[in-house]
Amino acid sequence: MAAMSFGMIFESIATVVEPDRPATIHGDTVTSWRDFDRRTDAIAAATHAAGAVPGDRIAHLMRNSPAYLETTAAGFKARLVHVNVNYRYTGEELFYILDNSGAAVVVYDAEFEPLVSSIRHRLDVRLYLQVGGTTPDYAQDFDTVAESGAALPPQEHRPDDMLFIYTGGTTGMPKGVMWDQGALWEMIIAGQSVPAPADLAEHLANVAAGVGRNKSLVMPPLMHGTGFIIGIATLLRGGTVVTLPGASFDAEAAARTCADLACDYAVIVGDAFARPLVHALDAGHGSIASLGVMISSGVMWSPEVKAALLAHAPAMMIVDSLGSSEGLGLGAAVQTAANAGAPTRFINDGRTIVLDDDMKPIAPGSGQMGRIARAGPIPRGYWRDETKSATTFVTVDGVRYSIPGDFAIPEADGTMTLLGRGSQCINTSGEKVFPEEVEETLKTHPAVEDALVFGVADDKWGQAVTAVVEAPADTDCEALRAHVRTMLAGYKTPKRIILCEKIPRTPSGKADYATAKTMAL
Repeated sequence: MAAMSFGMIFESIATVVEPDRPATIHGDTVTSWRDFDRRTDAIAAATHAAGAVPGDRIAHLMRNSPAYLETTAAGFKARLVHVNVNYRYTGEELFYILDNSGAAVVVYDAEFEPLVSSIRHRLDVRLYLQVGGTTPDYAQDFDTVAESGAALPPQEHRPDDMLFIYTGGTTGMPKGVMWDQGALWEMIIAGQSVPAPADLAEHLANVAAGVGRNKSLVMPPLMHGTGFIIGIATLLRGGTVVTLPGASFDAEAAARTCADLACDYAVIVGDAFARPLVHALDAGHGSIASLGVMISSGVMWSPEVKAALLAHAPAMMIVDSLGSSEGLGLGAAVQTAANAGAPTRFINDGRTIVLDDDMKPIAPGSGQMGRIARAGPIPRGYWRDETKSATTFVTVDGVRYSIPGDFAIPEADGTMTLLGRGSQCINTSGEKVFPEEVEETLKTHPAVEDALVFGVADDKWGQAVTAVVEAPADTDCEALRAHVRTMLAGYKTPKRIILCEKIPRTPSGKADYATAKTMAL
């Protein structure tokens, strides 16, 4: 397979896709491939006209919308480096991302203009594009630029043109993971059921024939790696990306949209999206029967919730993808109606191993746990952080691996049992407890909708296992503790359980442990 960049594909893909086929659908806004190509050409041209050059960074401070994907494709065409920005950041957090990345172009939603204005004098940004609202003097209107008709001359695209995926910063300040587009393209193509194309011409022929084409319902924020990668992968194959209007996830709207548009592919982020979706479907809102695949990545996804979704779409395949910004394709667990509700066990393609503390591979079936390591197409490292790069991206026996921090036990049958992230591991009386294992056990109780588990400093235990649980106010916490004890070792049982109305999570569905811990004070 010839290495390719995303910019190379976006520069020519519109020549083989039916021009009236939708590239993006967002509520009532439908953008055809003809218009998507024309608008992204103009945005790309504007970045170069403002002085941005290949290798410069283009920051995306937007909620889900066609503008996000248009900005991304335009950046690839212009050979700029994608930078995702969490739209919940405060002024200093936003400044850190834009300053750390050295963003030359910033595209932002109008609602964030006051925030951008408050820090822009401290930044060296060549072009600001505002999406919607009344455009300030220092910026240009996104739609005016997109409709200008400007064109960018063909660029010398390279497979090592980069994109950044900034991590959420759960263990310190966010870090920009540097991916070569060619490496990420190889991972995207590996997920197809057809042979990888030998070159651009063969890929374009596949696009023209509709090979791998999907109408993908992307429910998480595009600024989160899971939603972003599926969105880009869908467009690179000439498909249609469907996103939902609104500032937060609306499960009923998602179910209705899936039914109305007959989406055949969907992406979520674990139970934070799946459980509300099940409730909406159970209440008769919409349908997911058209889906052939639903995929999740980045967090645990409970087997019983998977089974509930499969009951609404018996022909669907559920893919629980084990990966992170630092390493895609660590493993996958697949469920269908035939094994609905089965325990989650991850398989891999042979390029994933589990290492012990001495960086030696752990023998399958030994019962020993270790850190998951991934070879093959992996990132270059962290942007402007050589020290952290050296600890995450390591060479073992001459092979370069990414070690994102997930712990697992390699089983005798070749599968892996995922334990969780070491960064959140609780040390209680000398025993290690992975919060995800306790969280998943709590969520099997019928009264529990969601749960987060963490350690709290304790004179006796060192750290006391503590849980914040989303459940009715009259829930018997001792009954919840007893439930955990029937399934896990006693030392893993929460010493204290705090009930709440809603578990704190980020828009992408990931756990907000910092806020949860304040609820236990």
